[in-house]
Amino acid sequence: MILFQDLNLTDRFLFDEAMEDPEIHQDLLEIILNNPLQLLSKNEVEKQLQTAPYLKSVRLDVFAMDSENTVYNTEMQKHKKTDLLKRSRFYQSLIDSGLLPAGSLNYNQLNDSYIIMIMPFDLFGYDKYQYTFQPECQEVPHLRLEDGTTRIFLNTKGKNSNEVSEELVEFLHYAENTTDETAARAKSSLVKKIHERVQTIKSSEEMGVKYMQAWEEKAYEREEGRIEGRVEGRVEGRIEGREHTLIELMQKKIAKRMNLSEIASLLETPVEVIEPFYAMIKSHPDSTTDEIMKLMNEEKHK
Repeated sequence: MILFQDLNLTDRFLFDEAMEDPEIHQDLLEIILNNPLQLLSKNEVEKQLQTAPYLKSVRLDVFAMDSENTVYNTEMQKHKKTDLLKRSRFYQSLIDSGLLPAGSLNYNQLNDSYIIMIMPFDLFGYDKYQYTFQPECQEVPHLRLEDGTTRIFLNTKGKNSNEVSEELVEFLHYAENTTDETAARAKSSLVKKIHERVQTIKSSEEMGVKYMQAWEEKAYEREEGRIEGRVEGRVEGRIEGREHTLIELMQKKIAKRMNLSEIASLLETPVEVIEPFYAMIKSHPDSTTDEIMKLMNEEKHK
């Protein structure tokens, strides 16, 4: 466990608490986009998006909209994962799905949007501080697909300081080493302002307690997942002898509105292994564990 006072902005708890202040989030976006903007007062932290109860949901770090209705989703991603590119695509699709009211006929009403991921590692390996993606035509150079979407991946370990603003470099270094010394070396007044917000958070006893509670809750969830995930032969996809326990656990998770992929992740079991159980439970929501077990056996011997 990282001590509360030792948290960096690359730690999601501190990042979310700092960016909950709309003015601070605006300052950060101005640094990243190198352009002044005016955010609306609404600035949501840990905004949950889901198109349907049985589909995967996401929890956005910071979601905001400016005075021109441009949408910004700013994410802090501390750990390197193989799915970040498609994750950003999924975030984009869920955000878009909530922007048009039912019955809208004109898709030009869709807001322009930015998906921004800040990371203490180089996702692409070209030593850039910033990678900006906007769709272009392969056959016609410089012909952009003007669909209003932009995805930006920031790397605190970039080496091309001559190609980006000094302010962005200072912020990325500060995000990775969120200390008084790093802030003091920064020339940017916006970085110093962000640091003032961080100091306020770290000096708050209430925030310290909140951090401890959040850490304990996640630790409990991880332990619960490990206990519930001990299904015989899960690595090889075999669950013989544990079907009853698996069904009982899945019924509890489905009752809590968890979807298939979330349950598979919690149980540390491949989706394809538990999918038949999931489908049967969803098809017979009022059946007991024993009844589901019987139905599964009948299906197996058909």
